[in-house]
Amino acid sequence: MARIVAPGGVFDAVSPDNEKGFEEAVVANAKFVFGERRYYLDCKHPIGVKGKKVNVPDAYLLDLRRNEPRLFVVENELAAHDLFKHLGVQLLEFSYSYSQAGRQVRAILAEEISKAPEVLQACLTYAQDRGYRSLDHLLDYLVFETPFQAIVIIDERTDELNSVLKQFRFPVEIIEFVIHEDRSGRRAFSFTPFLYEVAESVAEAGGAIADIGELDTIVVPAREEGFQETFLGENRWYAIRIHSSMIPQIKHIAAYRVAPISAITHVAPVSNILPWKDTSKYCLEFAEPAREIGPIKLGQGGRGKAPQAPRYTSMEKLNKARTLDDIFSASRPQSV
Repeated sequence: MARIVAPGGVFDAVSPDNEKGFEEAVVANAKFVFGERRYYLDCKHPIGVKGKKVNVPDAYLLDLRRNEPRLFVVENELAAHDLFKHLGVQLLEFSYSYSQAGRQVRAILAEEISKAPEVLQACLTYAQDRGYRSLDHLLDYLVFETPFQAIVIIDERTDELNSVLKQFRFPVEIIEFVIHEDRSGRRAFSFTPFLYEVAESVAEAGGAIADIGELDTIVVPAREEGFQETFLGENRWYAIRIHSSMIPQIKHIAAYRVAPISAITHVAPVSNILPWKDTSKYCLEFAEPAREIGPIKLGQGGRGKAPQAPRYTSMEKLNKARTLDDIFSASRPQSV
């Protein structure tokens, strides 16, 4: 299991004793997990239609870091559980209850926001800045106009979890949150912050991309053999890590061909994004064969800016770029 070595000691990964303790650790670190202008509403209210099964989500996440706000249902889960019977059924029931009991969800959000002055003020400011008539108007948009999305926070991402996720037609973001302890019982935590790579892409744009919603293109590094055989030969690219909530936005894929070419040379429109086998990755199928662009090469002093993994940008930005410096910079997001 993973180990953290720090000046204060050595911390080994431990399995949570129970879901309650795991959830308490998540709540205590929610600001670090989700970042600024995202608000974790730790509430457990039943939702559902009278006479039918009632469900109780662990929490809701209110995302105000984008021009179009988003709401996520949050479920904290342990990998040791039967994920098909527990998590799979639960998320499907949440999605159904959410669509059938929107006014209940809206009332829950209004109640929880009113009890948290920081969140209330953030919502009021956001509503005013983005042209919503009131907080009620903002909540109506979140509940009735945005698609159902979920976040699962789990202590270990397993093959079973990947199999469960393939059954859903709605986006499910996964955050692997690991608890570590040293010999004296002191704790440390490891996780990748929510949508970290997406936040990187916005930060790297140097102000040219102002919002996550503008990202519609994924740039993938490709070795020559795979590029010729798969990108050009099969009109697809597979085993790509993509945030599930970004899938509806991805309209294009661009190939960065590694050294010695070191340039983005082709782009293709995306027709389908499908799960790739029993993994957490995806396969992108092209609507038509890739076309040549550029080439968009490394700029002077561009060392270290070449994509080493999939990165997001916009087609508009790609069309205007002369070098990779115009797309990616060395900057890193201050917070995510």
